[in-house]
Amino acid sequence: MTPHVRWVANLSMLFTELPLLDRPAAARAEGFDEVEMWWPFDGRATPSPEEVDRLVESVLSSGTTLTAMNLYAGTMSRGDRGVLSHPGHVEEFHASLDTALAIARRLGTRLFNAPYGLRLDGLPEFQQRQTALQSLAHAAARLREVGGTVLVEPLSSPPDYPLRSATDATELIDAVRTLTGHPDVGLLLDQFHLESNGHDPVPDTPTLGYVRHVQVAEPPHRGEPGSGAGRVPSFVADLVASGYRGAVALEYQPTTTTVESLRTWRRHLME
Repeated sequence: MTPHVRWVANLSMLFTELPLLDRPAAARAEGFDEVEMWWPFDGRATPSPEEVDRLVESVLSSGTTLTAMNLYAGTMSRGDRGVLSHPGHVEEFHASLDTALAIARRLGTRLFNAPYGLRLDGLPEFQQRQTALQSLAHAAARLREVGGTVLVEPLSSPPDYPLRSATDATELIDAVRTLTGHPDVGLLLDQFHLESNGHDPVPDTPTLGYVRHVQVAEPPHRGEPGSGAGRVPSFVADLVASGYRGAVALEYQPTTTTVESLRTWRRHLME
């Protein structure tokens, strides 16, 4: 049986049968106290105050806590995976932090994932990295106002996403910490992405010190735990045994309805 952990529902992948603003209540009805989401204003760095109000009210009225949220990442629905390292989007990214801070102050959100961005043709890799370092340092300084932590996440797809391993991410984190002199940048460890890239997702002792948040899904197709190779429960058990005491988010693509997939997940946890 998987040990007790704080489970978080990712509302950008779960309950998609419903509009986003109805999903916090749906998650609460399924027993979740905590939720997370990608940047909830896809493609727009600076949503209107009314849009922010509606989002905040949907979370508050549901009785859930917004534990984690992605920072502005471009237009995810069109294939963007962040703008952190894109020189042409620096001002846009900076402007979006006002919205992130407003949400943090009203909902208590403290974990903010900053997707790195895809490789850009014709731009030297070191220039993208320098842009990412400066953008991360700026985001960390702004979110420090609310006690926030910026997260860095390796991904398995698309292939032109530069961060592929925990080492790729921790090297970037170390560079930002050296630049800022502050430890408020950490690792988002996504078990599915790391396994898909051929890496052992269970962090060794040095890597564990960087981990601030964890996400899971079942290889090979990113379905709910119990729908694939059956690795999630053992991963979570090993993670807890290693000393991790943070939350674990369900960031999977349901193979059926969300509610039915959660039943499969719960049965799988009891095995």
